[in-house]
Amino acid sequence: QVQLVESGGGSVQAGGSLRLSCAASGYTYKNYCMGWFRQAPGKAREIIARIAFDGSTTYTYSVTGRFTISIDNAENTMFLQIDSLKPEDTAMYYCAAGVVTVLPSCSFNSWGQGTQVTVSS
Repeated sequence: QVQLVESGGGSVQAGGSLRLSCAASGYTYKNYCMGWFRQAPGKAREIIARIAFDGSTTYTYSVTGRFTISIDNAENTMFLQIDSLKPEDTAMYYCAAGVVTVLPSCSFNSWGQGTQVTVSS
């Protein structure tokens, strides 16, 4: 059974940076993909970045150039480097894991509990 545990959230001022981590265990798929989602109060959960087994990455437009997704396969940990934070980035951030269907599409089937990011102006 896949377990995902996020960490690294917090409260920062606009313009600041955070590095979120997602520790994964029990994951055995070779054609894996992992991603970061976020959900702001009153809004739907949205995917913001994903990385696949071949190293390919995709980002939603609103975070392109400010967010960087990466994986340390030796540590079974995924990261999200968040720079130039804006108040509108305030949300609960979730990591997810799944399998690649047809690149770049992923089917996510496991979720973490989330880590809160709050950005003040």
